[in-house]
Amino acid sequence: MKPDFAAIVGMGNVLTGTDMAPYLSEERGLYHGSALAVLRPGSAGEVAAVVKACAAAGIAVVPQGGNTGLCGGGVPDGRAVVVSTERLTRIRALDPINFTLTAEAGCVLATLQAAAEERDCLFPLSLAAEGSCRIGGNISTNAGGVNVLRYGNTRDLVLGLEVVLPDGRVWDGLRALRKDNTGYDLKHLFIGAEGTLGIVTACTLKLFPRPREIATAMVALPDPESALAILAAARSASGDAVTACELIPRIGVDLCVAHVAGARDPFDRPYPWVLLLELASSRPGGLREALEGVLEAALENGHALDAVLAESGEQRKALWRIREGVPEAQKKEGGSIKHDVAVATSRVPEMLRRCTAAVEESLPGVRVVAFGHLGDGNIHFNLTQPAGADKQAFLAEWARMNRLVHDIVADMGGSVSAEHGIGRLKIEEMARYKSEVELDLMRRVKAALDPQGIMNPGKILP
Repeated sequence: MKPDFAAIVGMGNVLTGTDMAPYLSEERGLYHGSALAVLRPGSAGEVAAVVKACAAAGIAVVPQGGNTGLCGGGVPDGRAVVVSTERLTRIRALDPINFTLTAEAGCVLATLQAAAEERDCLFPLSLAAEGSCRIGGNISTNAGGVNVLRYGNTRDLVLGLEVVLPDGRVWDGLRALRKDNTGYDLKHLFIGAEGTLGIVTACTLKLFPRPREIATAMVALPDPESALAILAAARSASGDAVTACELIPRIGVDLCVAHVAGARDPFDRPYPWVLLLELASSRPGGLREALEGVLEAALENGHALDAVLAESGEQRKALWRIREGVPEAQKKEGGSIKHDVAVATSRVPEMLRRCTAAVEESLPGVRVVAFGHLGDGNIHFNLTQPAGADKQAFLAEWARMNRLVHDIVADMGGSVSAEHGIGRLKIEEMARYKSEVELDLMRRVKAALDPQGIMNPGKILP
């Protein structure tokens, strides 16, 4: 018998037909799916009732937050319902003494950032989609972003979870404790699981003191090795106050200046690489002086060729616009084959050299746009089509380019998915690069929690 979803969530929150369209495709347009319905429950109890009814009827459940993922993890495929968290938007508690915030899974990330700031606190998770992504999706993909160097991934920011399990039971693990050594830490099963083990409906998050001083600089470099030297010096000189360390190649700056409104090169010469470095502290005074000292020494020893320090909030935004505009600018140049890879920070220059040589030899004319989070070893090794090339012919090389890049990264002990997850896009990569022991353990966890296999089927596990 087909479940009466309208009796659970209300007729207006059961979408069918063309109303489902925004929920059936993902950010890049790589995947388009189909579903029986899109459901928008308004509470954890309604989510639980929906999942329980689906379990009884053998209907698959695809959880979805802001649908900003880049690997197809939220796209349904066939006999499934999409369970959107967009109505789960209550901030249940904010404790500035305990430095914790408890919120429902459908809260937009930027909303949580603003709520923390109103109470003189900081929630440090920050990424390009923060104006539309939802915290449940951030948790389910273990999102990274620009502040991982200082504050860690989403996994490091979660103290507790409320989760609807595949049988419809609710696990209430919303604890606001820094210390709880009572057996298995169950929340970590669901962080990064992309909805394959349950639906996160609420979370308790760590907050931090709000920064009182921020110092931002863009540094011109001769090579990536110099960036590592500057990063090490900045961490030491500032008492480890570096919050962001973003590497951008010449082509990335050029594409931004050409295609992103308001973007301009802060330097009067085309340097090979630039580094966006940001320091922040809750104690005002001394941070800018520390950064100036690091840059002066780098200019003297040749690690820096030039440097610009932001003198105002607007200048800081202008420097960040160059970094944030790289993905947008790439779209204007045709097809882009993307890699979200990570190696040990100290080996990033080696990875860049090896991967660049491999793809340029294999596909003459390809333009390597390798940029991103140098401080935590995560580089978006993106390939833009050769100038004038056919876009579809270039994109047909995706699997071949993946193999070249990912084999090198794996050989270096790295990861082929640093912060974007697996979804549907990288299932074959999981089969190739994960050991049989790892895959077996993951399959056992999946079978134990979701024996019917109804939670987000076809994602993560090959």
